[in-house]
Amino acid sequence: MNIEHDAIVPKVQIREGLLIFVLAAINFTHVMDFVIMMPLGPQLMRVFNITPKEFGLLVSAYTFSAAIAGFAGSLFIDRFDRKHALLALYLGFSLGTLACALAPTFGLLMLARIIAGGFGGLLGALVLAVIGDAIPESRRGAATGKVMAAFSVASIGGIPIGLYLASTTSWHAPFFLLAGLSFLVLLFAVKYLPTMRGHLSSATGEKGFVILREMLQNKNLLWASTLTITLTMAGFFVIPFLSPYMVANVGFTEAELSYIYLFGGLATVFTSQWAGRLADKYGKQRVFIFAALGSIPAILVITNLPAIEHYIVLMVSTVFFVFFGARFVPAMSLITSSVTPRLRGSFMSINSSVQQLSAGIGSFAAGLIVTESASGQLQHFNWVGYIACGITLIAIWVVRYLKTVG
Repeated sequence: MNIEHDAIVPKVQIREGLLIFVLAAINFTHVMDFVIMMPLGPQLMRVFNITPKEFGLLVSAYTFSAAIAGFAGSLFIDRFDRKHALLALYLGFSLGTLACALAPTFGLLMLARIIAGGFGGLLGALVLAVIGDAIPESRRGAATGKVMAAFSVASIGGIPIGLYLASTTSWHAPFFLLAGLSFLVLLFAVKYLPTMRGHLSSATGEKGFVILREMLQNKNLLWASTLTITLTMAGFFVIPFLSPYMVANVGFTEAELSYIYLFGGLATVFTSQWAGRLADKYGKQRVFIFAALGSIPAILVITNLPAIEHYIVLMVSTVFFVFFGARFVPAMSLITSSVTPRLRGSFMSINSSVQQLSAGIGSFAAGLIVTESASGQLQHFNWVGYIACGITLIAIWVVRYLKTVG
């Protein structure tokens, strides 16, 4: 028996587990800041007297800002210790979220979302880069699943609490809560996030331009970016208007929306992690294709729902969230593994920009398609569902060409 090895392995597991916990906490607040906008849609449209098109622009403002920041960040992000870069970005994100809480008008809220998006988009890319640097490829799917489960936790606790506060006080309350939580997580990250400088050994002053050139020359990176585009657009043609549709067409109240995210989150907190472990065991492409195919009927049903019993809607929405989460985990693990460590930070930053730009285009385009009738109901939501299904089929075709290299 190798006593020294037996003593070291648990310590390594503990450090890895603590790192994943810190990243998951950061990702939770980052995800929560973004996804809370969707269920707040009905209230924001009513309070500010805005149209679906203007609400789509409000959602897109965050993503377009994140896209620009990601492209700019790719020029320098790999020159810094991962810990210092992550903490600086998280501080900016926390201040941006506080600005959202304090915004008194639609215009100032738009500006605050741009600030939060500028830091938040690059923050999400760096979290994935840290996973790629610190976690071996054989365990990367499971680690990604745990960190991506932040969406599930946000759905279970964050969104219902946020919606309750918004419905009983005002839409400002969820952002105040989130800003306070973000500053607490920041203090925790300062103490427990490890220094990560291994990637600096191969860093160069021209790194950002190198990755831009290599993306155009490297087919694998182009396939990875294409998967990001298709996967993100398929989601953001549907998700931003899901809550307004449930209120205007299906008959949910704004307070009842929390049940959709509660049940969806309870299911995906387990299924997202199962998807990660299955991806490590059976292959990430295979699991992604299975989940993506399963998401197509879920999209078709949820975008064509009439005013029916709420328990049926909750079953449909839960299945919808399960398959969306299950396809996202192996896809992100594949994308993280598609680039070598020396270029991972820069590529993930650019890829984050591609993701945010795709989300912005998807939500803005959906806002142009979905209209509001004289009675207040949303029209043509089924059209965006059909488009999302078509884009999902393209993503399934793309993933077959993506290779793992590091």
